[in-house]
Amino acid sequence: MMKIVKIILAIILPPVAAFMQVGLTTNFWINLVLTLIFFVPGIIHALWLVLTDKKA
Repeated sequence: MMKIVKIILAIILPPVAAFMQVGLTTNFWINLVLTLIFFVPGIIHALWLVLTDKKA
């Protein structure tokens, strides 16, 4: 159930999903920059983090 929530967040608010998955790590900051500059790559990166079960 939590994974579904993270997937939905990855589409709507990618940095929130990235933060929930990896915390304040380099992957979060990369996702934030991607989302602020390009948005779609931010979504792809957040989905990748959630679907590959990347941890902090």
